[in-house]
Amino acid sequence: MPAFKIVAAGAATALAAALLTASATPASARPTALAAAPDIPVANVKAHLSQLQSIATANGGNRAHGRAGYRASIDYVKAKLDAAGYTTALQQFTSGGATGWNLVADWPGGDANHVIMAGAHLDSVTAGPGINDNGSGSAAVLETALAVARENLQPTKHLRFGWWGAEELGMVGSRAYVNGLASTDRAKIDGYLNFDMIGSPNPGYFVYDDNAALEKVFKDWYAAKGIATEIETEGDGRSDHAPFKSAGIPVGGLFSGADYTKTSAQAQKWGGTAGQAFDRCYHSSCDTTSNINDTALDNNSDAIANAIWTLGTATAPPPGTVFENTADVSVPDNGAAVTSSITVSGISGNAPAALAVGVDIRHTWRGDLVVDLVAPDGSSYRLKNSSGSDSADNVITTYTVNASGEVANGTWRLRVQDVASQDTGYINSWKLTF
Repeated sequence: MPAFKIVAAGAATALAAALLTASATPASARPTALAAAPDIPVANVKAHLSQLQSIATANGGNRAHGRAGYRASIDYVKAKLDAAGYTTALQQFTSGGATGWNLVADWPGGDANHVIMAGAHLDSVTAGPGINDNGSGSAAVLETALAVARENLQPTKHLRFGWWGAEELGMVGSRAYVNGLASTDRAKIDGYLNFDMIGSPNPGYFVYDDNAALEKVFKDWYAAKGIATEIETEGDGRSDHAPFKSAGIPVGGLFSGADYTKTSAQAQKWGGTAGQAFDRCYHSSCDTTSNINDTALDNNSDAIANAIWTLGTATAPPPGTVFENTADVSVPDNGAAVTSSITVSGISGNAPAALAVGVDIRHTWRGDLVVDLVAPDGSSYRLKNSSGSDSADNVITTYTVNASGEVANGTWRLRVQDVASQDTGYINSWKLTF
């Protein structure tokens, strides 16, 4: 896995607070676990890592794209899933003149219009066996999938797991998978969870902040265990959730750190060694089974299972579900535009042709205001123009927008700008009805 950008502790707290304040999820759409997730035995996860190590050792010391070690790795995972009752499929692609494969496994049952997906890249770099990067994520996702089978979980949503090839060459496999999906099939994925390096030897506990609802599932679990987390943001989109996010699919995930240096504050919070990389063997030959922190691997594996059980047994929001943000946002007088965000998840397909946008803006001269709805892909829909003759105060109304060309799930924004002087106001609340 290429390196991530990490937000420091103070900035992480502020960023998480801002995101959770700016996003909204309706009560009817919040995940409600119907069955508690089982403990994922770390010994089972480590057994998979031992197998991946043996495969690398027998195949030139790595499991890289286009090499025999990669194909043997994917055959190992597929055999486990086939024996457990999954429907598996290999997707072939070509990169750098070499053939690569993705493996996708579907658990029978669940609403096919609401898919929860978890994945990890299975390839290593050529320099080493890639046991932390990313045998750790691959093994934890595999063992979680096998736990689903052992428990005979009957999810309300459809469960799908993926193992990606050629991530180390730029998310080639995951991009091929996402690009190969029809737009209607993309819209059925309520969330994709990515796990890339979760057993780093000098670990941190980082949670993706790309989607507030998915982030909350992980942060709540760690908080209940008394484990502090920090926000991990990927500034350059360099892991397998990036193609999903670019396609408008909500994403989340976990990360235990790569070649960045652990700070003193982080060492005090998590233990380990300050001034040393989270993973000193990142992209190196020493990324072997000795390069794993068992505690981090255990905690993160259990967190993955909890997310699958929580999200997979959640009730999909019914038609007419309202997503609302009630946080106040000041609108500066004759200033720059401001936005308020709502994260929509669990809605199948595209937004309706008559999307109801309820707006409550308190302002002393509403004629100053320009108001737009911005879709997850950045498309803008004008709700209100400014007008010098519109002398009343406040904008409290419901607009109807034909948003049928937009995927429903994702982050929608209300953008408001005051284009004249002398009057002020704020966004009091707004809502979307699907």
